[in-house]
Amino acid sequence: MKKIILLSGVAALLAFASSCNQNQAAAPVQPATADSTAVAGSIVFFNMDKVMEGYDMANDLKSVLETKTSGIQAEIDRRGSKLEKDAQDFQNKVDKGLLTTSVAQAQYQKLQQQQQEYQQFVVRKNQEMAEEQQVMMNQIANAIAEFVEVYNVEHQYALILATAGDILSTPVVTGSASLDITEDLLAGLNAEYIKTKESSKK
Repeated sequence: MKKIILLSGVAALLAFASSCNQNQAAAPVQPATADSTAVAGSIVFFNMDKVMEGYDMANDLKSVLETKTSGIQAEIDRRGSKLEKDAQDFQNKVDKGLLTTSVAQAQYQKLQQQQQEYQQFVVRKNQEMAEEQQVMMNQIANAIAEFVEVYNVEHQYALILATAGDILSTPVVTGSASLDITEDLLAGLNAEYIKTKESSKK
């Protein structure tokens, strides 16, 4: 009787954006200064990779997601191992002639159903984690966008651009360090996040 073929593996869950941080040599933007010296009306930029790395909110949410992902992957592995063991036990009994044809057919159909349920479980859990990943990224992006709006009320820059490690997808290829507001922006984001966490505890 043909052996049951089990899933060989599970597609990896979406990686958090900060894990895609690339070598900064790929984007020849000059290093950020502690405080930008850009004046009102300037066109400035910030490095999104650095913000995602250093933003406490992003790191906290990443930790939560990684914990959930680890738990789900452990359950997927546990169910997969049990299904594989059941299939091997069944095959051994068939090879030794320990089952009647009718019993073997019934057990084989049961294993097929279990495998289908396992595959559906894997797909469902991957979809759930992908949705959580997207919600998390939306939360981070929304928090950054809202802060930048408030931040620029004080600084009155003409334009704030975001740059990243990938030179093909960034609007800023190079620029003066005096126009790089990354560190100033990141400090403000983290200060705002700390206030938000403290107020939520009250």
